[in-house]
Amino acid sequence: MTDTIDAMRQSPPLPTSPVGRRAAVPVPRRALPARPAGLGHLAGWETEVALPVAGTFTAPGKGSLRADAVLQAQEDGVPVLFVEVDNCTEEAVLIAGKFDKYARFFQRKEKDTDGIEKPLWRTRWLVREREGYERVQHPPVLLVFHQVGKRSAKTQMAKVAELTRHHWQGRWYEEDGYHSYDGCIPIVATTLELLREHGPAGPAFWRFGRDHRQPLLDAIGNPRQDAAIARRRSEARKEQRRREAREAAEREARRPVCADCGHKFSDDRWKAVDWRDWSLPRQSHPRLCEDCQSRAVAAEQQAEADERERQEQEQEQERLRREAEAEQAARKAGGWLGRWRT
Repeated sequence: MTDTIDAMRQSPPLPTSPVGRRAAVPVPRRALPARPAGLGHLAGWETEVALPVAGTFTAPGKGSLRADAVLQAQEDGVPVLFVEVDNCTEEAVLIAGKFDKYARFFQRKEKDTDGIEKPLWRTRWLVREREGYERVQHPPVLLVFHQVGKRSAKTQMAKVAELTRHHWQGRWYEEDGYHSYDGCIPIVATTLELLREHGPAGPAFWRFGRDHRQPLLDAIGNPRQDAAIARRRSEARKEQRRREAREAAEREARRPVCADCGHKFSDDRWKAVDWRDWSLPRQSHPRLCEDCQSRAVAAEQQAEADERERQEQEQEQERLRREAEAEQAARKAGGWLGRWRT
């Protein structure tokens, strides 16, 4: 297991201390061999992890199993990865039998601390749900074969793949061109030699059901489905943009035009004159734009002011006329009275 963790991390070899010599001859520093890119930190590894099909993580029930290791490397795109190591000494049927227990463990559900029922493994390892992905997402299991025993690693892989087909085989969607692994266990296999040579970022991993080796992230993932989902989302965004453009054009065709200047109403003006919204105050000139309404209101106010001034002038003239008539009548009456007295 230690060798597997080292190969996954691709830990750089530690330089050896130079041998002391009597002669004061400078010893050139030996260049360390380059290694492929690694994955994860040592703190992200757990070994001999109980996976209870009954009981609890601390007190697993009968029939439970222990994963050789569990890796969490969220920063490198691996939310959780279960690892099983075999030295090619165990029979393939026994290795395949572990996946019956893995399936039972993955399917087991319990209420979490938030009171929501979820797969038991999610109560221990926090993994974000992938939007638009499989309804039932089981974490991947990596098989690492080390050619120590008499059995061939390649033969072991093929036998285990056949015996576990019902756990990993997906459903082909011809229209979208990908396999759906809803409710399946992603099983990936490699050898320690390939892992040491290529590292997790190289073509060292065979996903059961595929015909070629891939980097780890591609092997435990579903690139074709990811591409199909990306296409659907892109098409949905394009359709949304087309629909928005169509609705905008239809709305623009309904936009009112000012009866005076001929300019189209602004959004605010259109909303202000919309009589369907009874919460808005009524506009004095709903067929005019805001500027033309302002000018029309100003003109009306000026006309009203002019009319008031005209009426006031007429009233003043009428008052003066009446006063003049009264004064004239008074003079006439005074003249008649004087002649009568004489």
